[in-house]
Amino acid sequence: MRAPPISPILERQHPDGFWESPGPGYGRKYTGTVWSLIFLDQMGADGNDRRVARACEYILAHTQASNGGFGASGSVSERPPPPSAVYHCLNGNLLRAMIDFGRFEDERVRRAIDWQARSITGERFDGYFRSGTTGPGFGCAVNEAHPCAWGAIKALRGLAAIPPRRRAVHVRRAIAEGIEFLLTRDPALADYPTGTNVSPSWFKLGFPSGYVADVLQNLETLAELGRAKDPRLEAALGWLLSQQDEDGRWSNRYPYSGKLWAEVDLPGAPSKWVTLRALSFIRHAV
Repeated sequence: MRAPPISPILERQHPDGFWESPGPGYGRKYTGTVWSLIFLDQMGADGNDRRVARACEYILAHTQASNGGFGASGSVSERPPPPSAVYHCLNGNLLRAMIDFGRFEDERVRRAIDWQARSITGERFDGYFRSGTTGPGFGCAVNEAHPCAWGAIKALRGLAAIPPRRRAVHVRRAIAEGIEFLLTRDPALADYPTGTNVSPSWFKLGFPSGYVADVLQNLETLAELGRAKDPRLEAALGWLLSQQDEDGRWSNRYPYSGKLWAEVDLPGAPSKWVTLRALSFIRHAV
């Protein structure tokens, strides 16, 4: 907590708990309030630290829409953000952070979990918007209403943080649907539905991770949900191993260089963060 890259983030926090400017905190990328908390979680920050606890409370008070999901808005005037601004990627990322930081029992977190699960399965859910989450099965306006695999990965990471015995029936159904969706395509190809070409970002392993997902985060998420040895992941495992350098390390090809409160890695340089991610998956897969 006293060393980079965590300490520079905490040093820039406002005493009230936000970063950059008050309000829902989506702006600016990637130093606003929601991003700072998401990255603190991924970097292993201590949820008992008073500054982290203050940030959690600030987000719960300012970023949750009336439908329970966390909204992507940086406008100070939008308190709370509208339901049409809730997306799987942000909600999943913040769910993961809140649960990792010990907020699972908070009723506001439970509401975000409920939104996440029901928006995936569609059961007793009618809050879809043409400008946001457009339908069940990860449909998203940002992906031209196609089901978004990046959003699915973030959503499942959030739900995966719930202790298995504490997962409600509709949460388990949402997880099952998400797993099957991710396995409809070979992660080594990542040719999930989209109105454009396959994003090259899938194949740039990096750290930390915002709304973009890569092949490895897809594998990590499936492994956390018990699918590390699924035969449909064999090609992706082979691809991951092919990215290892001669010294056994993996490089950071998506480090958000110049966009964070502090640099994590030099672009393209060997990375302890990405290497740890890769080895953690391989341990479960082989």
